[in-house]
Amino acid sequence: MSGGGNKTAKITGERIKEYLSKGKRFDGRGLEEFRKITIEKDISKKAEGSVRVKLGKSEVLVGVKMNVVTPYPDSQDQGVLMTTAELLPLSSERFENGPPKFPAIEMGRVIDRGLRESGFIDFKKLCIVEGEKVWNIFVDIYSINEDGNLLDAGMIGAIAALKIATMPFYDKEEEKVDHDRKTENKIPLSEPPISVTVHKIGDNFLVDPTREEEDISEARVTIGISGDIISSIQKGEKESIDLEDMKKVIDLAAKIAKDVKKGIDDNLK
Repeated sequence: MSGGGNKTAKITGERIKEYLSKGKRFDGRGLEEFRKITIEKDISKKAEGSVRVKLGKSEVLVGVKMNVVTPYPDSQDQGVLMTTAELLPLSSERFENGPPKFPAIEMGRVIDRGLRESGFIDFKKLCIVEGEKVWNIFVDIYSINEDGNLLDAGMIGAIAALKIATMPFYDKEEEKVDHDRKTENKIPLSEPPISVTVHKIGDNFLVDPTREEEDISEARVTIGISGDIISSIQKGEKESIDLEDMKKVIDLAAKIAKDVKKGIDDNLK
């Protein structure tokens, strides 16, 4: 039984590679074509900002919560960001209950780095009293359905949720946050870091893979692009990428980032 399953998986991988070599994919897309981005806003009444993001059959929920904390010793005039990802068993038979495993930890760290290193959030404007009180932003990402490219779906959701978030009221006299009392203040943001993950399968490069395509990916590079600036890069999978291939990856990511940004902007109008 198990041998038959492995054989089927191998044939499926070979067929995908055969299609890719002809510039085709099983879902009809081109190798450089992203699935349609759909963003549903304000799905949680308790979050400062929340969205549901769909990329084909892949689906994530992202929520933003804010609280007031003591700043870190090495950045006493800056706010704090914490990004976590949970890959829920309801989204795939591959995910299990229990402590976060490497894929979830990696996803949270990659998205956190993309948000942080881009300068998207103006952390200095999140300072209330230097050395004493600053805003802490929590970005929580949950997988609802997994059909590939949760990394980019999660980043799209994080950007969208941060953009629509409304800061809660902070009572300076009582030194507490009233989450039920919203303000008109928005999180101080600038150019968003558009995340594009490029996969290498054989001699081919593609974006926004399905789960079956991810399963045979030999190398993966997630690039965060803010405007014309690369703000973060994360390499994944076991195979290496040489300099010439990296140039192809960067060029492809820069090209696709414009389409992804338009997809986010169109959904948030």
